[in-house]
This record gives sequence, structure tokens and C-alpha cells, in this order.
Amino acid sequence: MKKIKEIIVKRNLSTIKNRKRVGIIVLFLTILIFLLFTFRLSYILITGKVAGTSLSEKSKELYEVHETLEAKRGSIFDKDGNVLVEDSSAFSLYAILDENYTDLEGKKLYVQEKDWNSIAEIFEKFVKIDKNMTLKQLKPSVNEQGETITTVEFGSNGKNLDFETKRKIQEELDKKKISGIYFKEEKKRAYQVGNFASYFIGYTQEDDKGNEKGVMGIEEAYDSKLSGKDGSRSYEKNSALGDVKPGSVKEKKKVDGSDVYTTLDSNLQFYLEELLGEAAEKYQPEHITATLMEAKTGNILATSQRPSFELDTRKGLDDPETARWSNILVEDIYEPGSTMKSMMVASALEENKFNETEQFTSGTIKIDDTTISDWNNGVGEGDMTFRQGFAWSSNVGMVTLHERMPDLWQEYLKKFGFGQSTNFGLAGEAAGEIQNKTTVDRAMTSYGQGISVTHLQMLQAYTAIANGGKMLKPNIISKTVSADGEEKVIQPEVVGTPISSETARKVLDYMKDVTVDPKYGMGKEYAIEGLNVSAKTGTAEFFENGIYQQQEYLHSVVTITPTENPEYIFYMTLKRPVLQGVSANTIISDVANKLVSRAMVARD
Repeated sequence: MKKIKEIIVKRNLSTIKNRKRVGIIVLFLTILIFLLFTFRLSYILITGKVAGTSLSEKSKELYEVHETLEAKRGSIFDKDGNVLVEDSSAFSLYAILDENYTDLEGKKLYVQEKDWNSIAEIFEKFVKIDKNMTLKQLKPSVNEQGETITTVEFGSNGKNLDFETKRKIQEELDKKKISGIYFKEEKKRAYQVGNFASYFIGYTQEDDKGNEKGVMGIEEAYDSKLSGKDGSRSYEKNSALGDVKPGSVKEKKKVDGSDVYTTLDSNLQFYLEELLGEAAEKYQPEHITATLMEAKTGNILATSQRPSFELDTRKGLDDPETARWSNILVEDIYEPGSTMKSMMVASALEENKFNETEQFTSGTIKIDDTTISDWNNGVGEGDMTFRQGFAWSSNVGMVTLHERMPDLWQEYLKKFGFGQSTNFGLAGEAAGEIQNKTTVDRAMTSYGQGISVTHLQMLQAYTAIANGGKMLKPNIISKTVSADGEEKVIQPEVVGTPISSETARKVLDYMKDVTVDPKYGMGKEYAIEGLNVSAKTGTAEFFENGIYQQQEYLHSVVTITPTENPEYIFYMTLKRPVLQGVSANTIISDVANKLVSRAMVARD
């Protein structure tokens, strides 16, 4: 028994020791964990990082708000300050179908089935959405993932609605106590309606980053000025209250885009569009270009082309048969034909190589091994003076003058700005080319073949004749105005003086012969009652598919009105029209005379 008692005592002592050991271990582990926790907490507090991630940055992500302050894109105006293009609000229709969409009082804010027909009728009335399409959208349906669709839209007719349309629809909905139809407000670039110098104005579209960028025309060329610069605002929310944390607001102010004022006269522009539309529809030309310019400034008052597109809808750009992704007035080059003869005569006058009473024999002329003929198949009109030859548009007369100054003529072509861009300011402007490899090439340039030009180059060259020898750069921008009101006015720019004022006056008189000479005048259609009009017509075969197209022509005219004190230069080209028994001059003069007459009346 004694031994048993000793064993029990030893075991009890051993148990007590074990408990003490366990207690000590637990105590040390507790102290170690506490120290580790304290060290970790201290590290976090000191460094502000957990697993390499900044707690302050994470906190900012949760409570800091970043906003973009979007700059307003500048507007585009005509010369009188009428808006042609501006940013505006547009609205898109959408409907909520989710039956859980109610307010705190249980009021139904979703579309109810009893209102489907009324909604369809309202949409058809105000935005011409097909009733069946509306009813189809309002019926419950599921998406490809099998989820119930709770919000629907109503196609292209339900988008880009103006404020007035939105107001009318909302009034009808309120009158009939219809719920569930809403409007989403979006920013929209609003353009002048229909064709309106469309290729010169251009348009905008979003790039890959969602930024609005100018495409074509002024929208592209002046994109950086029109765009402005977005600003930004950031602030931290109070995590407990959700309001703004004092002192946390940081703001970079936005800079709205500059406004651009063009030289366009809206009344004349609309009228030109109407006239060109009628001509294009009736005579189906491959293309037409036309421009009315102020003679004393180089400012373009009206300009357009066909084919074209509607600025507001862009209808015409997506038509594979008529769409042109180029501004013919700026980018296309062509051989101008006899409208170049005015520059030939002016150069010959300046170099004393032209005597208006001197005679030559019309018909044909031989240059090297090539025979150059007058426009009536080389028959000519017998002997005539050089002044008569100009009015009659004799190729032989021009080549004869050219032979007297072949090298000087090449210099004058450059003085008049051919073979080089006018630096008009729009993208893609062509420079053209002067053919001078052979004697025949050089001779042909005297009557407008063998030389490629642009519409703008021809206008620029004719400003020297209309403006006393001073050649003005064509211009379509009158000024820009920044968001803070700073104006930059574009003044008329003299880019050369290729001829004297005396030469210019004489050429104007010779051009008047084109409209009034009873025998030799080839442009009597351009005479306007009560006005003296100087004109030069042109008919050029065009080089295509490696050859000159026989009996296929680019017809053109330049008119300067009035002769004694030029106010306006009008230039128009007409390529490959279906003449239907009338002359090209009849088609062109119908546009030219009406537009110039209206401009003269408006000026007075």
C-alpha cells in the first residue's frame, strides 16, 4: 500500500508539472502572437501597406471620386453670326419593364400592359416608329443568356430627338397617365439641315477612345481649336457620412473650344444648293462644283459640289453609287480647258506680246509633228484679231501667243499659283501639275490642256484679273473666337501680283466680249440685263484610263461681275452631263446668272 501511495503522489506531482509546462508554453505563445500582431499592426500603421498594397490608395478608390469636366466643342457660324453647327442636347427613348420598379409608396413606375397600344400610337405620331415594332419591344422577353429583359429602346427613330419632340411626347404621356417611358439625355453635334457646303463644313465622330474628332472640312482642319480641353475634378467622400471631405477637392478647369466664323452667306449658300440640286437631278453629271467669291477679299460666300451629302443626317455618304469621300473643290485635279486662256492673254499683254488688233489665221497650227486644232474640228473662222480670237476661244490664237514666250509662260503659270497648293487650310488639298516635257505639252497648256489644276487654284488666279493685278488667297474663315472672347480676325491675304492693274483692266474688257460680241462671243448666255459681265467659258477633254476621252467633256465657266468694278467671281465646272438637247452653257448659266443676280441685289 505504501508503494501504491508513493506512485500516486509521483503521478500527481508529474501532472502538476505538466500543467505548469503547458501553461508556460501557452503563455509564451500568447505573448509571441501578441508581439507579432503588435509588430504587424505597427508596420501597417507606419508604412500604410498590406501585402505591398497601399491602404491609402485603396481607401481613395473607395472614397475618392474622379469626374471629367467635358469641354464644350466650339460652334461654327456663317458670316452674319447664324449658327451652322453647334453642340446641343438630344434625347433617346427607353422603357422600363421591370415590375419591381416602384417608389416607396408602391406607385408603379414601369410600363403597364394596359398602356401598350397608347404608347405605340404616341410613338408613331411623333417619331414615326412603327406600331408593331413598339409593341414587340414592350412585350416581355429574355436575352441570349435567358435573363429577363427589363429595359428596352426603340431603334434609330427613338434616338436623337430634339427638346421640342421630347416635350410633346412627355405631354401626351402625362395626359394619359402612362408610366415607364423615360428619356436619356445625350450630347449631340447639331448641323445645318440638308446639303450646306457639306464637304467644307465636315462632321464629327467618336474615335476608339470615345473622343469626338472632326472628320473632313472645317471640323477636321480646326479640330484642335474647336475641341478645347477637358478639365477634371476629384474629391474624397467622408466614409461615415458620404459627403465631401473638407479640403479634398482638386479641380482643373476645362477650356471650352473656340467658335469658328466662316465667310459663308447662308442665303446665297441655300440658293446655290437648290440650283445645283436641280441641275444634278435633271442632267445627271458625273459631278458639279461651284463657288461664289468676293473679288476684293477672296472670301467664299457660297460653295458646293454634287454628289454631296446632308450635313444633319449624312445621307449620301453611305450610298455606294454616289458617295465621294473627297472634297472635289479642294482635292480633285483636272485639266481646265479654255478658262486658262485668260491667264495666257494676261501674260502676253504683260510682256507686250499681245496686240488686240493684230490678226492671225484660225483653224489649225502645227507644233513639231502635232497639229493643234480649233474647237470646230479645225475649220476655224478665217482671219481674226487676237482679241476676237480670245472671245471665240481659239486654241490656234493661244498657241501663237505661246510661241512668242514659251519660257516666260512657264514662269507666269507659277506666278498665277499653278503647280502649288493655295494653302487654303483644309486637309488633302492638291497641287496639280504642269506638263512641260515636250514642246507640244507646253503649247497645250496655253489653252488649258496638259496642265492639271484645282478649283481653288482657278479662283485664286482669277482674283488677279478681278482685283487690279493683286492675287488673293481663297478664304472661308473670317475669324475665330476663343472661350474667353479673344478674337483672331482673318484678313484678306495678297499672295502675289502676277500682272499690272492695266493688264487686269484690259483682260476684263476682253472677257466682256465673250458675253456681248455678236459674232465671236462664245458665252452670250452669261449676259445679265443691267450689268456688264466678264466671262470665260471652257470645254476640256479629260484624261482618263490613259487616253483623252473623245466627245466627253468637262465644261466650265468663270464670270466676273460687274466688269467695271468687280464684286463677285463665280466659277463652276460640270463633268460629263446628259445634255438632253441643250448646251452646257445653258445649264451652267442658269446657275451662274441666278446666283450672281441674287448676290448683287443683296449687296445693294
